Amino acid sequence: MRPIPFPRAVLAACSLTVLLASQAMAQAYPTKPVTLIVPFPPGGTTDVLARALGEKLGQSLGQTVIVENKPGAGATLGADYVVKAKPDGYTLLMGAVHHTIATSVYRKLPYSFDKDLAPITTVALVPNVLVVSETTKATDMKSLVALAKAASPKFTYGSNGNGTAQHLIGTQFSALTGTELLHIPYRGSGPLTTDLIGGQVMMSFDTITPVLPHVKAGKLRALGVTTAKRSSALPDVPTLDEQGLKGFDMGTWFGVLAPAATPKDVVAKLSTEMMKIIASPDFRKRMNEIGAEPIGDTPAQMAQLIKTDTERYARLVKSANVTLD
Repeated sequence: MRPIPFPRAVLAACSLTVLLASQAMAQAYPTKPVTLIVPFPPGGTTDVLARALGEKLGQSLGQTVIVENKPGAGATLGADYVVKAKPDGYTLLMGAVHHTIATSVYRKLPYSFDKDLAPITTVALVPNVLVVSETTKATDMKSLVALAKAASPKFTYGSNGNGTAQHLIGTQFSALTGTELLHIPYRGSGPLTTDLIGGQVMMSFDTITPVLPHVKAGKLRALGVTTAKRSSALPDVPTLDEQGLKGFDMGTWFGVLAPAATPKDVVAKLSTEMMKIIASPDFRKRMNEIGAEPIGDTPAQMAQLIKTDTERYARLVKSANVTLD
C-alpha cells in the first residue's frame, strides 16, 4: 500500500508554526537569568572579561547574567559542560583561543569545538607578554635567553594549563631561542601569578590583564609582547619580533559561544546585544584599562576565526609534539 503524502498546505502550516514559535522564543528571551561559564578560576583574563561583559549584558537583556567558574583540563571541562547544557540560550561559554589549541593537543575530547558550539561574538584580543619576577636579573629577551641557557636544572615557565596558548607560546619560544624550558601548568592565572612573584617559577607568557597591575607595581618585569605589534597597555615593551624572533605573533582572543542547537534567533539576539556593548565607549574604556583590544564580530566571522586558528595551531602542536590524554 502506497503511503499517503501530507498535503502541502499541512506541511506549510507546520513549518510556519515552527518558525513562529522560534520567533516568539527569541522575542521573549530571556525570561530568567543567563549563566556564562568561565572555564578558568576567578582572577584571570577570561574571568575579568566575562564579568565585564556579563554586567553590561544583564542590563541590556533585563535579566541577571551569572558568571560561573568551571576550571580544569586546559579549559575543556567548562566547554564540555556547555556543550551538554540545554540549547536554549541560558547557558553560554566564555571561550578562548585555548579551545582551538585543545582540539589538537588532546588525543580525545568529549566534544567537537567547531561543531558542538555556536559562535556568538569574539569579545576581545589580549596580547600575551613575557614576564619575570623582579628578582630575575634579565632586563630583555636576550639576557633572559642567556640565563635560561646557563640554568641547571631546566629554566621553568608557568602557564594557566596544559594545552593553553601560554603553554604553546612557551614551546615556540623554546624552539626559536634554543633554550630548554620546563613547563609548569597551573589551574589558572591567579595561582600562576602568585608563584611567579614568589619565585617558584622563573617566567610566564600570560595575557597582559592579570600581570599588568604587578608590572606597574614593580613586582614583575615585562620583557616582550608576543603579538606582532606592541600593546597600548605596555607601549614601552618591545615585541619578541622586534627583539629577534621574526614573525612571532601569538595572542589570546576570547569570545562567547552557545550549545550548537541553540535557536538561531536567540543566537542572533545575543550577538546583536553583545556587539552593541563591545562597541560602547564604557566597555571600550574598560578594555583599555586591562590591556584588551575589543573586537565584536558576527557569528560567521567568529566561526572563520575558529577555523583558521584550529588549523594554524594544529601545525604548531604537531611541530612541537605536544599531546595530552
